[in-house]
Amino acid sequence: MIRFILVRHGQTEWNVGGRYQGQSDVALTEEGRQQARLLAENFPVAEVHRIYASDLKRASETADIIAARFGLPVTKDKIFRELSFGDWEGLTYKEIVSRWPDAMENFLRHPDKLNIPHGETFQEVQQRAMKGLYAIMADPANEDKTIVIVAHGAILRTILTAQLHMSLEYAWSIRQFNTAVNIVRYDEGRPTVELINGTAHLGKLR
Repeated sequence: MIRFILVRHGQTEWNVGGRYQGQSDVALTEEGRQQARLLAENFPVAEVHRIYASDLKRASETADIIAARFGLPVTKDKIFRELSFGDWEGLTYKEIVSRWPDAMENFLRHPDKLNIPHGETFQEVQQRAMKGLYAIMADPANEDKTIVIVAHGAILRTILTAQLHMSLEYAWSIRQFNTAVNIVRYDEGRPTVELINGTAHLGKLR
């Protein structure tokens, strides 16, 4: 058995401004740090054995705050970076729609068909994410362990759609708020999704 606790990073200035971040290295806001502290203080499991994170600042800082609660190091790996939004990074929804209306229509309705200029496809991100997940699972030292991965909204959606046997067409049917918690348990390689988009730790911040 391996249990994965999949966490989205805390709030950033670009989240507040509605700008698409992708692999741009945007830091947490003070509220984002508070969200991470609340999660660390109210973590959904009592024991964690290893913590992995995207190497982008917003995810790695969120992971560092959680790791301090458990006295663990964080393994930071670019394989868990967000989907690359290519030419869209730093732009708002309105700015993207004005320049790429057809592409944005696919982004919302058919992410499985999306082709972002100079960016990644959802299929590429899912393949990357699952490669990282399976590498952790393949390590015998992780057997019967609880593993935290702190990453990003789109990449976490691709992991969850894979575990739920859903088409990537429905990736946006899964909500992922800042510091949302998702729990997936594997028994002999078979996944069971135990929690999606958990935010009880945020209390009045939500």
